[in-house]
Amino acid sequence: MELLDEFDISILKELEKDGRMAFSSIATNLKISNTMVHQRINRMIEQGVIGGIKPIIQEKKIGYDWASFTGLSLNKDSDSERIIEALKEIPEITECYYVTGSFTLYIKIIAKNHEHMRRILYEKIDGIPGIDKTDSIVELGCAFKRNISL
Repeated sequence: MELLDEFDISILKELEKDGRMAFSSIATNLKISNTMVHQRINRMIEQGVIGGIKPIIQEKKIGYDWASFTGLSLNKDSDSERIIEALKEIPEITECYYVTGSFTLYIKIIAKNHEHMRRILYEKIDGIPGIDKTDSIVELGCAFKRNISL
């Protein structure tokens, strides 16, 4: 059984155009019932297909002009869960991924300026027991970001 059918995909496409679109407008556009839209969206949220409905904050518009992608080498990969919990306590870290290669984890850090970035790296991240080293790449701007095509 497939997770999404044609109605689910159509509803998601409507939400991608405008995540604030009223369910009744989606129903009208797709010529289906409002109840069906509600049920389908609720089911996709419960299944984790839709991770939540929240604003996309443009960091640079609120004074966060620096970003980095930072690889973390750990003393022991088995410490990763404990280290991830510590990273979650740092609000400037907005993403964290398990990766292969030279690093165990890759994180995205958002900072106001280079001094703020330095403090995050040296005073917060380097202080987490079990992190061996960090290697950062400064982001110069996002060329594009999108959802997977449906």
